[in-house]
Amino acid sequence: MDKRNNTHVSDFILTGLTESKEIQLVLFTVFLMIYLISVLGNAGMILIIHLDLQLHTPMYFFLSHLSFLDLSYSTAITPKTLQNLLTSMKQISYISCFTQLYFFIFLGTTECLLLSSMAYDRYVAICNPLHYPVVMSKRLCCFLIFGPYLIGFTNSTINVFFMSRLDFCDSNVIHHFFCDTSPILDLSCTDTRAVEIMIFISAGSILMVSLISISASYLSILATVLKITSTAGKRKSFSTCGSHLLGVTIFYGTMIFTYLKPRKSYTLGKDQVASVFYTIVIPMLNPLIYSLRNKEVKHALVRLMQKREGSRQLK
Repeated sequence: MDKRNNTHVSDFILTGLTESKEIQLVLFTVFLMIYLISVLGNAGMILIIHLDLQLHTPMYFFLSHLSFLDLSYSTAITPKTLQNLLTSMKQISYISCFTQLYFFIFLGTTECLLLSSMAYDRYVAICNPLHYPVVMSKRLCCFLIFGPYLIGFTNSTINVFFMSRLDFCDSNVIHHFFCDTSPILDLSCTDTRAVEIMIFISAGSILMVSLISISASYLSILATVLKITSTAGKRKSFSTCGSHLLGVTIFYGTMIFTYLKPRKSYTLGKDQVASVFYTIVIPMLNPLIYSLRNKEVKHALVRLMQKREGSRQLK
């Protein structure tokens, strides 16, 4: 058969999570509920931060961007997954597959580095509170926000460019529910070692740099908090960082489990479960973690509701 016809596939087939129609219906219902909660939670968080002037601080500036990333991240994966759970033809075009992969890498990388920026913000707030307004200037906040976006854009562009140049000649069946790096590399009939090494180095470097900066920030925070004599002061400091630390642990735990290992150790069942967690579940959890554990967000929501009620009464 002509090589040109083999290497330029027009579409891929996503096998999904299960072949059972009954389980697919259950998963559709669960994923739809999770996605709706994720959209409402993240969009609501962005709206509350935008409307309440008391939340116009660096911490909530970062948090609004985290909500935007989670909303985008979930939207890049979940709608197509929901569609495939209801149809027997689980096709995705070549362009759509690599577009999904591009946004998956871009948004994942950006969120990874944004969590480092948020850790640094908490470090300055707790370890150097008197200089916090000066240190966390508007210029530095913009750098800590748009730096991750730039790195995410660059990393995603390079990865997708080289992966899109691979030849696919044996099969177009992706054994996953979305277009991820390892399942796509498995389909290539050419030598993928150079691409695998590049992806491993880039993903490993970003994760390690981010983890080191987060660890350094929280070790400094811990050392500062332990010096505080009052129990109330310690509790307040820990509660300020608790939400972020919980979000970091969940996000990095699943990412490291899935990506910081050789491709040959990829296992369909375990890695798919981890993928469901960080692509569908975590975007729902983050707004719940940061709102339910945050009194300022709760108070802001109450103020907005009271303001709206007052406006209605005036009418």
